[in-house]
Amino acid sequence: VSGAVRESLESAADCYREDADAAGRWLERAAAADPDALAVYFARYKFHFYQNRLAEAETAAREGLAAAAAQGGFPADWRSLTRESASWSPASGPQRFYLFSLKALAFIRLRRGEAEESLALLAKLTEIDPADQVGAEVIRALHRGATTDAS
Repeated sequence: VSGAVRESLESAADCYREDADAAGRWLERAAAADPDALAVYFARYKFHFYQNRLAEAETAAREGLAAAAAQGGFPADWRSLTRESASWSPASGPQRFYLFSLKALAFIRLRRGEAEESLALLAKLTEIDPADQVGAEVIRALHRGATTDAS
């Protein structure tokens, strides 16, 4: 990432706990400085998630997926992906970011009460990342716990 993006992300992290509004403004600056920086999408969805603004976290995760797919040259719609859609293993660059963000989206959807879509996302991760490079098993375990608690 560029120096301006890095500085904005660091400033957002520095003030996050004391002033979430200021942190949000720093994230906006980072996005304006480099709209294609995948690190900014990551910071945005994490920020919104920890603020319990799940709809905004989901939007940022979906936007990050689209950006990673564009950069990696594979389809943005996770439903259409296969193991052959991209070089998933070992995943690096946009592919790794996509896998990680797909995992984040599965968690966000689970937290929003959309267990069925969360499971579909996790199934796609199993298909395209059978080695579980990004640790999706953690979300699977949370899902199992959530469905056990609900019964």
